[in-house]
Amino acid sequence: MTSSTADTTHSQSETILEKLRELPETQQQQVLDYIEFLAQKYPKPQPRSQKPRVAGLHRGKVWISDDFNDPLPPEYWSGQG
Repeated sequence: MTSSTADTTHSQSETILEKLRELPETQQQQVLDYIEFLAQKYPKPQPRSQKPRVAGLHRGKVWISDDFNDPLPPEYWSGQG
């Protein structure tokens, strides 16, 4: 985060807190409920695992036809197949 982004975020957070403090307690609870709703709707992405990938881990578990890379027949493209 750059310093200008941090400053903007910090001042935005301060503004939100100031406005929140001005609200009656019942409306503050509504704001809290909405924040919790947003946190559930848009969860933070989980960090990727730091485990190294293992090449060949599932070797022999998948089969691909010998003609996999062959061109498709014209009937496929015309919808007559």
